[in-house]
Amino acid sequence: MTTDDAPQGAAVQAPSRDVARVLALLDASRHSLAALAAAVELASQRHVELVALYVEDLDLLRCAAFPFSCEIGAQSGLARPLTPEALEASIAHQLRRVRQALATAVAGRELRHRLEVSRGRIAAEALARSGPEDVLVLGKAGSTECWGKRLGTTSRRLIMEAPCSVLLWDEAHPFRRGPLRWLAAHEDDPARKGAVPSQPAWLASLFDGISPLALRHAAELERGLDRASAGGLLLRRCELEALLREDEQLVARVPLPILIIP
Repeated sequence: MTTDDAPQGAAVQAPSRDVARVLALLDASRHSLAALAAAVELASQRHVELVALYVEDLDLLRCAAFPFSCEIGAQSGLARPLTPEALEASIAHQLRRVRQALATAVAGRELRHRLEVSRGRIAAEALARSGPEDVLVLGKAGSTECWGKRLGTTSRRLIMEAPCSVLLWDEAHPFRRGPLRWLAAHEDDPARKGAVPSQPAWLASLFDGISPLALRHAAELERGLDRASAGGLLLRRCELEALLREDEQLVARVPLPILIIP
């Protein structure tokens, strides 16, 4: 593993106690770079360290070692051989783009930051580096003409297993400040009736107050947020699990940032 540290000697305000660090998982894609911008903003406002994570995909590297491995061009649809040498070169190029993106994102800010580079399984590496007091910022997977918007398998595992709060950012919809919506309990749910979810202080950095939604099913939620253009959605992990059982790709279609809390 290698670590890039920010220049020393910059005057930085004392860190806030409500967030230990802001972590951003990067792969140089548009959605991860949009998440990086959100992570930089959050870390700057809370005066905490930003840790950018880049994981060299061990599973992909192992696949490239097979003599029959090939890759299919996203634009051309043509298959071409995938060799370990070509993949290593591609990873090196992607890492250079990540370094450049991080440097650009923090330019002009007095922000403690570093890039951690490791090789392994992406989700496992990110989980191993996350702590209960961190905030992990992820980008949603992009959309394809054939399949529409889909949540990537790595993002799905992280939002379900991370020990910390996870902020899932949507690069397809420009962020506008607004209320953070939460799923209010129905009258027939006495265990949660009137229970407002706990709100970390750092939420004020991104959202303007909270707003209840009298919804609990995936189809209702999608219809209710179809025209939403500001703010975000707060989900407890148990609520997320229930929604994904009804519609496993609902999260990818919600046009707002989503905050998942354990």
